[in-house]
Amino acid sequence: MKESVDTSLSAARPGKELFLMLLAAWIALFHFYGNSTLGYVNTPSLFGWWLWVNTRGLDGATLWEMPGRLLGSDDVHVWVVPFVVLGLLWHKRRALLSVSKQIWWPALGLLIFALALHVLGYMVQQTRISIVAFFLGLYALSGLVWGAAWLRGIFFPIFLLVFCVPFGNSSEYITFPLRVLATKITVALAGGVLGIDVVQNGTTIWEPGGGFQYEVAAACSGIRSLTAIFALATIYAFMEPRENWERLILMAAAFPLAVIGNVLRLVTIIVAAEAFGQPAGNYVHESGWFSLLPYVPVMVGLLLLGHWLRNPRLPDIFKPKAA
Repeated sequence: MKESVDTSLSAARPGKELFLMLLAAWIALFHFYGNSTLGYVNTPSLFGWWLWVNTRGLDGATLWEMPGRLLGSDDVHVWVVPFVVLGLLWHKRRALLSVSKQIWWPALGLLIFALALHVLGYMVQQTRISIVAFFLGLYALSGLVWGAAWLRGIFFPIFLLVFCVPFGNSSEYITFPLRVLATKITVALAGGVLGIDVVQNGTTIWEPGGGFQYEVAAACSGIRSLTAIFALATIYAFMEPRENWERLILMAAAFPLAVIGNVLRLVTIIVAAEAFGQPAGNYVHESGWFSLLPYVPVMVGLLLLGHWLRNPRLPDIFKPKAA
């Protein structure tokens, strides 16, 4: 019985040996010619560069300090996403095994594009471009061996691999506008709605009497929560059968929802500081429980938006009453 099951599974995965050979060659290419920024870390390997980038914060850390530093980094998601992708592929294994599989030559064009993208990243010394090219090539190789239906089946899990690309210093282009926007909205709400007199200077918020002062630092700009929220919105968008335009709306909603969540946290800090002094505001700022506060409006917002997209009608409370 066991032998017949193994045989049926092998029959459902024709070309496995060919795929493994192509995969080994693709991995070897990026191991030996994956990174050209040797001035930062002396390794030609794309994987060595990725490991170096994501473990720089561990310098001088003890074994017990390492988990905390990794979880406290803005790129903590790069360690989690691969396991999420593997879990989703395992969850869909029966559906993937059931699709018809055959050599699909159009995927060769996607593979050539991935190779050209890597060459571009290598020439301009942008290893993050090469990471995208590596994942795109993996996707193309599987489609070349197993066909278009296979590519459609794995698109969503493979798409999530984009979150394995570390932001690094390049995130400043996103974090600084978010910091400014969060600061402006927080000051407007505190002064105009709550009646708390606060002053803004750039990304700094302070009480004119000297009661408290806070700098909306990069960690408060929402880049960490934005990445997590965008990943959650993407997963939610693809977990149910939807039109592509609905998925795009849900994914795009991650950005305003992330801003709303972080403004809520900043306003909570200011209210605590106004009521009980800066130590109370510092406690809210540093508390692990309060750090989860931005995700509350995000989850509620995504669920409501997802429900509305399935049933695009106003709730009863918003409908005009009959005369």
